[in-house]
Amino acid sequence: MTSHYLELIVEGALYALVLFSVITWVLIIAKGMQHWRLAKRDKTFGKAFWSASSLDAATSLASGASPKARLAEVGFEALYVSDADASSDLEHSWDRQELLERYLRQQIQKEYQSLESGLAVLASIGSTAPFVGLFGTVFGIIQALSAIGKSGSASIDVVAGPIGEALIATGVGIAVAVPAVLAYNFYVRRLKVTAAELDNYATDFVNLAQKNNFRVAKAAGKSQPARGAAPAAVPAGAYA
Repeated sequence: MTSHYLELIVEGALYALVLFSVITWVLIIAKGMQHWRLAKRDKTFGKAFWSASSLDAATSLASGASPKARLAEVGFEALYVSDADASSDLEHSWDRQELLERYLRQQIQKEYQSLESGLAVLASIGSTAPFVGLFGTVFGIIQALSAIGKSGSASIDVVAGPIGEALIATGVGIAVAVPAVLAYNFYVRRLKVTAAELDNYATDFVNLAQKNNFRVAKAAGKSQPARGAAPAAVPAGAYA
């Protein structure tokens, strides 16, 4: 393998590490803004929800702007299923409490998947960046040794420079991997905390629904229907 190809391989490894670094910091900033924004909206919604005079009054608060708001919206839709709907198809043939718990559980999974997006990329970069750097270093050392052999001298001043340059790729790989691993661990921890908060909120919602006989007068964000009018059925998969 010629010195030119060896140089291209080393440069390719360094360019790949630079790309990994850009992706890492974009994800770190994007996930940070996502968690900050959702936490702020959840806090605002939580205060408004627990300040509502009743569960029926809280239905107008579920706007879908935060995980807890979307969870409440799904819960209210489940509680608003009419008796006619409950016996019309398999989707609504569940017991009201079972239907509510099922909808809440599915929505929590969707919120978890949304918050989890991007973490696999951080984990992959954190685990592969050092090896990409080592890959570049190996070929850099081969190139350096080849040049040293052609020069016919093995003195320290001849060897140290090329070998030192070859080791740069390993250092860059480690520098790229460290932020990715730290960010991954941090956001996994935040994800677990958020999931636990949603589980606790869902439990509280079920308890409130039980006190309300698992019924609400209107669906989330909708006005009171005319007396005698049948509420619209909740279609399967409406909360994707």
